[in-house]
Amino acid sequence: PSPRPEPRSRSVKEVLTRWYQRYLSEEEAVILLVMLILAFVVMLAFGEILAPVFVAVILAYLMQGVANVLRQRGLPAELSVAVSTLLFMGGFLAVLFGLAPLVWRQLVALVREAPAMIEAGRKVLVTLPEEYPVFFTQQQVNELTTAIQAEMTSVGQLIVTKGLSSIPSVLALIVYLILIPLMVFFFLKDREQLIGWFADFLPEKRPLLNQIWQELNVQFANYARGKGIEVLITGAASYAVFAVFSLNYAALLGLLVGLSVIVPYIGATLVTIPVVVVAYFQFGVTPDFYWVVGAYLLIQGLDGNVLVPLLFSEAVNLHPVAIVIAVLFFGGLWGLWGVFFAIPLATLVNAILSAWPSSDSFAVSS
Repeated sequence: PSPRPEPRSRSVKEVLTRWYQRYLSEEEAVILLVMLILAFVVMLAFGEILAPVFVAVILAYLMQGVANVLRQRGLPAELSVAVSTLLFMGGFLAVLFGLAPLVWRQLVALVREAPAMIEAGRKVLVTLPEEYPVFFTQQQVNELTTAIQAEMTSVGQLIVTKGLSSIPSVLALIVYLILIPLMVFFFLKDREQLIGWFADFLPEKRPLLNQIWQELNVQFANYARGKGIEVLITGAASYAVFAVFSLNYAALLGLLVGLSVIVPYIGATLVTIPVVVVAYFQFGVTPDFYWVVGAYLLIQGLDGNVLVPLLFSEAVNLHPVAIVIAVLFFGGLWGLWGVFFAIPLATLVNAILSAWPSSDSFAVSS
């Protein structure tokens, strides 16, 4: 029998043509691509400046869910928005004048106590070669102690430098505390007008864009509201547990645990360190220490295995590798703000990719 002819390798032009016809054959797909490129350029150039706007958008998504529930219960649309806005303002003022001062006082107390904790840790390190000579040598302990002292010296100098140059940041924070609630109110009140204004720049017939927008809206709204509920539940549960055991800095640590769920896996790993360190230096290796750490680990386990599946059953599930890449990428672009928004932005990217129109009905000359 005659040998089968080998398939001819495709040229770069043919590959690009096939890709274009598959993903950009629709006019709306091209428009969406241009919009995404413009949005990325704007965020890259003005991301830190526009960070309060992004915070306001996320908060508006959270409160829009409350308004939707009230509207389903029979309240008029305007009244439901007004009630959700009042609830937001009440919660905002409670955090600003209730939780924030308490957390600040505990943070100051922790900074003052840090040198004593470091000295106690150094004394523990000195005894390691005697108690565990197989694993630790005196030279290793001396090198580690020297490295810790040098690091703490640099941290102290950094705190002093930042303290002298933090006045503009404090003023910017005060401005943000005024602007963010104001923007949340207008995002809620004029939501339809703002969406309509933006839609005027798009084609009149846009079924694909409408479909993608609906999916993005559902996915991002589910994520934002679910994450907000998760922050409240884990933070409140952690604070309650820490307060029951009279753990120092309970409000500060509870807030850190609540905020840590914004960045899955990484946040939980990082926040475990201060919880364990504070518990160790307060209780030592005692039953109270094991109870506090065990209760904290139980909260983390319930959060990951019970709360998250319940809250995010309809949201986009991100692979842990995607989460790490998103934190590294957006954190490298915008620092702390990038870490804070890494998962919402990754959720948006994932939703866009899953909803992107593609066409398999094309033919290319072979």
